[in-house]
Amino acid sequence: MDEVIGLFPTPFLRVPGALSPQLVQLLVAHFSALAVRDNNSSAQLSHTKMLRPADSPLFVEAAGLITPKLADFGLLLFGERLGWSIKEMWVNVLDTGGHQAMHNHANSFVSGVVYLTPTHPDSQTVFMKSPGGTDFAFRNDHARMTPGPYNADKWVSPAPQPGDLVLFPSYLMHAVPPNPGERRISMAFNAIPNRLDSWGYAVSFGG
Repeated sequence: MDEVIGLFPTPFLRVPGALSPQLVQLLVAHFSALAVRDNNSSAQLSHTKMLRPADSPLFVEAAGLITPKLADFGLLLFGERLGWSIKEMWVNVLDTGGHQAMHNHANSFVSGVVYLTPTHPDSQTVFMKSPGGTDFAFRNDHARMTPGPYNADKWVSPAPQPGDLVLFPSYLMHAVPPNPGERRISMAFNAIPNRLDSWGYAVSFGG
């Protein structure tokens, strides 16, 4: 029998209801007013400054719920259950008409988003293949072709509910299309393992 094998797949972890409704409400109430930093990709997008979990008791509580999931996800990436630390957290506020340009996250290994408010279907996070990858130079793009995991150049993440968490490798390109709905608030973060060991060449992170 024929068998299709997906070589070297990219993991993406979705955790419904990772944060309780009560914690989500507190995060929205506290950080919405602090998201005053402009983002150059859209005048309707603002965010807080980069914060460490210890900067807020609310972040401490959120980090305590997220970190075990980081260990689960790290096992997929590195084949070992490592200790993980969230190095920075911030809150994004996307008003009607705003968008976030394609980007990835530097200086980290795992990044994540916790959705704090409902998300309009048109502004669900979109993940994309990196430009200049290993695709054929001539593509088969037309109205009759069927996009799938082996030929599509983008993937729309599942519709999130407030409190849902997603984790992905920090190198993965992603964006938020223009938001036609109400204010969309999310909490993003970057994480690093405590160490990596490549046959005795060990590197420790943190500090």
